[in-house]
Amino acid sequence: MTSTAEAPPPPSPEGRSAHPDHIGHVIFITASAAMGGFLFGYDSAVINGAVEAIRDRYNIGSATLAQVIAIALIGCAIGAATAGRIADRIGRIRCMRIASVLFTISAVGSALPFALWDLAFWRIVGGFAIGMASVIGPAYIAEVAPAAYRGRLGSFQQAAIVIGIAISQLVNFGILQIAGGEQRGKIGGLEAWQWMLGVMVVPALLYGMLSFAIPESPRYLIASGRPDKAKKVLAEVEGHGVDLDRRVAEIDQAMRSEHKSTFGDLFTPGSKIKFLPIVWVGIGLSVFQQLVGINVAFYYSATLWQSVGIDPSGSFFYSFTTSIINIIGTVIAMVLVDRIGRRPLALIGSTGMATALGVEAWAFSAELVHGKLPSPQGAIALVAAHVFVLFFALSWGVVVWVFLGEMFPNRIRAAAIGVAASAQWIANWAITASFPSLAGWNLSGTYVIYASFAVLSIPFVLLFVKETKGKTLEEMG
Repeated sequence: MTSTAEAPPPPSPEGRSAHPDHIGHVIFITASAAMGGFLFGYDSAVINGAVEAIRDRYNIGSATLAQVIAIALIGCAIGAATAGRIADRIGRIRCMRIASVLFTISAVGSALPFALWDLAFWRIVGGFAIGMASVIGPAYIAEVAPAAYRGRLGSFQQAAIVIGIAISQLVNFGILQIAGGEQRGKIGGLEAWQWMLGVMVVPALLYGMLSFAIPESPRYLIASGRPDKAKKVLAEVEGHGVDLDRRVAEIDQAMRSEHKSTFGDLFTPGSKIKFLPIVWVGIGLSVFQQLVGINVAFYYSATLWQSVGIDPSGSFFYSFTTSIINIIGTVIAMVLVDRIGRRPLALIGSTGMATALGVEAWAFSAELVHGKLPSPQGAIALVAAHVFVLFFALSWGVVVWVFLGEMFPNRIRAAAIGVAASAQWIANWAITASFPSLAGWNLSGTYVIYASFAVLSIPFVLLFVKETKGKTLEEMG
């Protein structure tokens, strides 16, 4: 930090951990905020069950279909880029409520589209909400979580995302069975895929209700001149035994020594085009998380498995089992992230993903026999796909969100998270929009590209990423 103000006092020992009596309440607050992550995962993955039905209903080709699927990511990038500034102006909780309303509107509109352009528009609205949730969730959790538990609590965001993905696939599978295995089968006057997209109304409304049950971030309260309310929140999350006056003074001095976060703060002094090194590291983490192709597994898995000869019910089932593996990997990460650190998990994950993606590339290089992958390549491809998701989930799926919530100095945190998350959504869009065309060109070659990015992420972490385990946010400056 560059400042002429007096340096803030060192973090008090009491401020580093919550009293055991308060952990349950802290977990409730964290889980409620992470509902945005649940909706993030649900809305991102639910389209998987509707891809082929949308193609058939509107009689469109792969390129147009890819744009309809990927267009939500444009809204995600915009939402992520603006959420930090909105949160600094109106607070984290009000941002959550706005996102809840947008999720609800998007679900209803996507389930009842008039035409293809209409569906695309509602997907953009939902994408904006996802982008907001992707920024507000980790930022809020990082600001309310005691330092000793922040890694595990920060992992709630990714846990909620993967649970949202799994639930969306389970709901899709259940709706498909009710519709007799037909994605365009009728249920109560609507086609199955419309129900898949519309069910999101339920968690969207729950997210809004929970936002009324949790407190505002103490850092936002102090920044907006409400220290008494901040003390009350700190007492709730860190325990009544904490010296609240000291904690407020500590946070206040740290914030006063840094001016309010703006986009211009992200650039090197004297330059309007060169980001600070730490911002580039955040962007790099976000981009590598997507360039390994993880969202192909969640946006296109049903279509992918059908393309190599698996029937629709089977493809939906494998999409669901992949989501379960995703949850298992995330739980492993939550257990390990505060024990072995963020960097070691990232390196383990990169190695495992590179290996699994290489095996998938080999399996998909086989020629189809009667429209199916031959044995043993078919079985190996399925196993490798699950292994890839497992290693992603126990590493990059969690640690990137934890890093983004922790690694930036207070003076740039909100704006930097917004830029990094926007980069993530742009990379996500690039992978999502390009996959159908790349797969049509060479499916094996496509997975070689993803494997290459997994390999490149290893030297990136070794050279540029610093460990944040056990540090308070005030120590990140």
